[in-house]
Amino acid sequence: MAKAVKLADIAEKVNVSTVTVSKALSNQKGVSEELRARIKELANEMGYKQPSALRKERAQKSYNIGIIISEVFLGKYDSFYWQMYQMVTTKASAKGCFTLLEVITNEAAETNQIPMLLQEQKVDGLIVIGRQRERYLQSLEKNSNVPMVYLDFCNENEDCDAIISDSYYGAYKLTNYLFEMGHRKIAYVGTLKATGSITDRYFGYCKSMLEHGFTVHDDWVIPDRDPSNDQIDPENLMQLPEDMPTAFVCNCDLCANELIHKLEGLGYRVPEDISVVGYDNYLFPGLSDIAITTYEVDLKEMARRGVNILIKKMNGDPYHKGISIVEGHLVVKDSVKNLNKIK
Repeated sequence: MAKAVKLADIAEKVNVSTVTVSKALSNQKGVSEELRARIKELANEMGYKQPSALRKERAQKSYNIGIIISEVFLGKYDSFYWQMYQMVTTKASAKGCFTLLEVITNEAAETNQIPMLLQEQKVDGLIVIGRQRERYLQSLEKNSNVPMVYLDFCNENEDCDAIISDSYYGAYKLTNYLFEMGHRKIAYVGTLKATGSITDRYFGYCKSMLEHGFTVHDDWVIPDRDPSNDQIDPENLMQLPEDMPTAFVCNCDLCANELIHKLEGLGYRVPEDISVVGYDNYLFPGLSDIAITTYEVDLKEMARRGVNILIKKMNGDPYHKGISIVEGHLVVKDSVKNLNKIK
């Protein structure tokens, strides 16, 4: 990329000060017409552009933005990440950018195959939606020559630009809500360290339990998925404790839905016998007969920030580097029983 011509470059050629060059180019007084004409001609020959023109040019520039998602996150249902992808394409289009999607297969991730979007240099920047394998992320960082932004996860082992939801505070608010509804025996459902968000939500749950003076029992932390493939497995992994809780905090709505089906299969009623809360406020229509109380992720804001940061990186503009946390809000539905009313 050619180096941008500065006022100092022109001033050096003409042997005048940068102030004189600035006055000449902006048609201010204090410069002879002969010198003004000479400076303008030289500036044009050297390809100088006013800062305002450069800003306008960058703002109007169209980019190709690559989006990659693991096939794990695109199951037979309209997934949370598919909705996030749609939000990103909408925000990118509003900025005059095109988007290209590539789904990363398990085989490609295991063998560290670089996305074809990058191999064939089809994109100017890349958004990674949903966590990829650690080794695959390292390979991406090493072999990519375009700016990148992570959505809904961050790479704790590397400096990165990422947009994530406030998992910690969201689970904390959900657990507090269960306490407000009179619950005291509250369990957490999610495989710890399977993803950063599941672990963060567990810590939010623990904070609420601690503040209310309750110990988290080992058998009240219930795995829901195999970390190697991120597939929820209620039959083999959701082992319910003998001392049954009155409520469960689930790491996502899909997990909550699977737990509800398991509980119903064992003869429990939700919420009459046991209460369940989820996270995301996204579940494919028809999957659950019960509207699940949850914590809504602000997908539009996450997509907006992700696209804006990537465009700034592609432009070379200054931006706030690092991890950006987007707040959500509690959504009360029908899956929690108020135990205070029966006392």
